Amino acid sequence: MSFLLGVRRRPTAQVLSVLLLSLLPLAPVAPAGMVDSAQAATPITVAAARATQNGSTATVRGYVVGQPTSSTTVVTSGFPSDYALALADTAGVTDTAQMLFVQVPSAFRSAWGLKSNPSLMGKRIDVTGALAAYFSRPGLTSPTAFAAAGATDPDPDPPTGGTGDYDTTYWAPAMGKSGAALESSLHTIISSGVTRLSYDQVWVALRETDQDPANPANVIELYTGDSISETANGGGVDQWNREHVWAKSHGDFGTVTGPGTDLHHLRPEDVTVNSARGNLDFDEGGTQNAEAPGNYADSNSWEPRDAVKGDVARMIFYMSVRYEGGDGFPDLEVNDAVSNGTAPGHGRLSVLLRWNVQDPPSAFEMRRNDVIHADFQGNRNPFVDHPEWAPSIWAA
Repeated sequence: MSFLLGVRRRPTAQVLSVLLLSLLPLAPVAPAGMVDSAQAATPITVAAARATQNGSTATVRGYVVGQPTSSTTVVTSGFPSDYALALADTAGVTDTAQMLFVQVPSAFRSAWGLKSNPSLMGKRIDVTGALAAYFSRPGLTSPTAFAAAGATDPDPDPPTGGTGDYDTTYWAPAMGKSGAALESSLHTIISSGVTRLSYDQVWVALRETDQDPANPANVIELYTGDSISETANGGGVDQWNREHVWAKSHGDFGTVTGPGTDLHHLRPEDVTVNSARGNLDFDEGGTQNAEAPGNYADSNSWEPRDAVKGDVARMIFYMSVRYEGGDGFPDLEVNDAVSNGTAPGHGRLSVLLRWNVQDPPSAFEMRRNDVIHADFQGNRNPFVDHPEWAPSIWAA
């Protein structure tokens, strides 16, 4: 053998290794178009799978968000069959443009079909199959393996959190309801016996509702997260003022007593950051705000920092249910649009629903709800106590 010429008579360990390896059978070469199991077992995201619809084999990791029944419809309850499911990179997604439609072959339906296993909703799974269109949408077809991904959504859908302390008293008329019936019942509850504040009274109230737990002489600003003296309020640079989370121009209600002074959507915020947010709808993306890192804006939307995304969502949900047009105020409706302008709408609903899951109610937010209820307005934000009511109303 030519590679042994010139070596010593006693083979070295390196040469012995080469000789042994030369005696082993060669690994089979995968036919063209196939991916070996090691490659297929490395999960890719739903976004990557949607962008790679070329028939190749891949393992996709995502959260089960529903069952596609047509190219435009994904149901999240009352599943008609075990034939398909939809995956997304985040639990609670309702926008089909962010989903991957997955075929469920007959061999897997009893264990992985949603009609037989509705508890799969919100679970994170791995599916191996061909990246090819299903229901004429980006999909995964002819799967050969399904498996739990090793972890379920840390904030499952429906979201958990809040409190059940008021279920047998304040919320009793709404318990057990869903959809439009739930929304109607909640509107009646949170609109009854409400104390309305003047806009001047809001200054005093925010010092209590948004008090810094580490420094009672300060308040916490919503978007910056900064702690600032409760008396440093006004209109000057580096002071805090009253941020209308539901932008007051969306319905043109201004600062009149009612929606314009409702504490459930008013928060302290730095004057210039408040101005930067303006009347933008809520969505993801844009350029980071220099004064409030973690917040982003583009021409028609504002993305708050991660720690308050759920807070923002639940404040918008509250306003949509509280103000239905029957008490002289505009009929406010959360929708899936941006650039709502002066129309009485606020969005983007699909993103807000996702934020509601990602950022469940914190102790700060729950205390705030209690203080508004007990000391100021006499009503509660239902979505702080029961965040799961939001998808029941808007994602059914």
